[in-house]
Amino acid sequence: MPPNRRIDPTERAHLRDAAGYSPPIHRFAPTPEVADLVRRYWMPVWALPEGTRSVQRVLQYPVCLIVVSHEYALLVGPSSGLSTQELAGEGWALGTMLQPAAGSLVWGDSVDTLTDRAVPLTDARGLDGAALIDAIRDAVGADPLAPDGQQRAVTAVEAALSLLLPVDEEGLLVNAVVEHVEGDSGVQRVGQVCEKFAIGERTLQRMTQRRIGLSPKWLIQRRRLHEAAERLAGEERPDLARVAADLGYADQAHFGRDFRTVTGLTPGSTPPSRAPADSRASRALLRPHTSAATTVAYTRSAYTACSSVIRSAASCSTRSTSSGSTQPSGGSGTIPARTAARKRM
Repeated sequence: MPPNRRIDPTERAHLRDAAGYSPPIHRFAPTPEVADLVRRYWMPVWALPEGTRSVQRVLQYPVCLIVVSHEYALLVGPSSGLSTQELAGEGWALGTMLQPAAGSLVWGDSVDTLTDRAVPLTDARGLDGAALIDAIRDAVGADPLAPDGQQRAVTAVEAALSLLLPVDEEGLLVNAVVEHVEGDSGVQRVGQVCEKFAIGERTLQRMTQRRIGLSPKWLIQRRRLHEAAERLAGEERPDLARVAADLGYADQAHFGRDFRTVTGLTPGSTPPSRAPADSRASRALLRPHTSAATTVAYTRSAYTACSSVIRSAASCSTRSTSSGSTQPSGGSGTIPARTAARKRM
């Protein structure tokens, strides 16, 4: 089997932390054989200066995640709000972003029983969680930066998920529905989705509840917020009234309320995504053959540079948290453990 292709997609779901920092992330596309079950894989490897914590924030996609690290192994349900998680120290995790169809197959039940929850991977009834955890940890070993180990870990996930093939017709339909809503900004009403797929609104609602644990209306709102986050990530602020109009909101106030309700931030206060001041350090983080010790040093350098840029601009403040977790956040590229409004696990 050919190796999984490395990818580096633009990730509009990831809001980053108040310093504009994100850990280096190694991303992989699924092989064609499991493309109906998997969107992509990602593996953050992080090392923060002693005493430093970074709160990562993600507007998660309408999917479940499989997350395995050296410390924990979870099946993460879809998050209806903003997912946040605190990073500290050093660590790694391999995340698998499932397709909408795959959540119920892996979980073994309707996904609405998993919304805004994370459970031990061993609780999933659709695969052998314990065997998969062992296979991933054995593959990664002591060096999470080794390309061969990363590939073996991804291959282990694909082998476990391939037992769920072929995907059922309803699963293929929900994949197509979500792809359509996410990819077409002209979709502003649930009725448009029903017309596209010749399906009744109640049937659509029942299907999305079972397969993704969320409503069709939520899908449209989340796509709007993803588009907004992408526009707000630039260093130059866009005209918020224009953004609201482009996204189909009646006015800027309505857009601002939606954005604040989900993220806890106003559109005007969202931290921009900033490249580290030391661009050489940033590039070195992604070199596949960089040693673990070198990556730790570069990661700390990049984080310090990022923080320095933000402090000098005095443009945003760091939100504190009492959690001591070292799990990275983000379905997008880092790993969300919980929704902001709920107690962290």
